[in-house]
Amino acid sequence: MTSPRKQQISLADTPYYHCMTRCVRRAFLCGEDKHSGQSFEHRRGWIEDKLHFLTTVFAIEMCAYAVMSNHYHVVVFVDEDKAKQWSMNEVLERWHRLHKGTLLTQQYLNGDTLAEPLLDMVNTTADIYRQRLIDVSWFMREINEKIARQANQEDDCKGRFWEARFKSQALLDETALVACMAYVDLNPVRANIADTP
Repeated sequence: MTSPRKQQISLADTPYYHCMTRCVRRAFLCGEDKHSGQSFEHRRGWIEDKLHFLTTVFAIEMCAYAVMSNHYHVVVFVDEDKAKQWSMNEVLERWHRLHKGTLLTQQYLNGDTLAEPLLDMVNTTADIYRQRLIDVSWFMREINEKIARQANQEDDCKGRFWEARFKSQALLDETALVACMAYVDLNPVRANIADTP
């Protein structure tokens, strides 16, 4: 039985995590389908663009990643201290780059005058957003949902694109981090889709 994600990710123990997500129904994330001859290589760009964008929004940095034909790996560093230094405005602005937020957060960022109780509500909402911006689950959700929608639209089908919840592994020391990054970097080489890391 799987463990709840909050038991698998503990920033008090380590800020480094290896996450992996796999496609279902023999779907292609990228590469070429040898049976139909159809190329899905452009989807690699979808993942890479999304990863690079999200690292500008979240307090999560990319240590390594590999996009394979039916799954992808990411090794991330969660910078909790960085997120704690953000002002309320910066938190709201970052979150609004992903979602429209609430009516109150929109009014606050537009410079509207809000009564004290409403400002307290904005502050509470910003604290929730700050926690989400250091949450590996939210980071992976932002990648996977968008990619699944794009792929399903392109494949003209409905239903699940990803196998299940993403898998995550805590990297508790420097040796584990270096070994995992080497594993991720060499994954395309072992699969014969790249000559070098």
